[in-house]
Amino acid sequence: MIKKGKERRKHPRIDKRLPIKVAANGYDFATTTQNISCVGAYCHINKYVPPFTRVMIKLSLPLRNQKGSRNATVECKGVLVRTEDEDNGGFNIAIFFNDIREEQKKKIAAYVNQFVS
Repeated sequence: MIKKGKERRKHPRIDKRLPIKVAANGYDFATTTQNISCVGAYCHINKYVPPFTRVMIKLSLPLRNQKGSRNATVECKGVLVRTEDEDNGGFNIAIFFNDIREEQKKKIAAYVNQFVS
């Protein structure tokens, strides 16, 4: 049985499917996130990319405010911290955003905070 307790992560993570482009080792992957926080994302790709590979990230976020909705783009650099073989084919990868400007991080945090109580 899994205990539900206080979230230990410093930055909240939410399960949301968002379009993301990952560029690594000359390959470009267009996929969707499975979950995201302002310091990383988890997603699925169809080719093996080893852990510790540096990647370029482009992420599209639908943000809401008093004036309505708008899409925000986040671009940053990251590193794969985990690559897992998926039973149904392909690979799940965990990306740590290791080179992200504060303004880009704030966009992700604003998106995540729309869903965190």
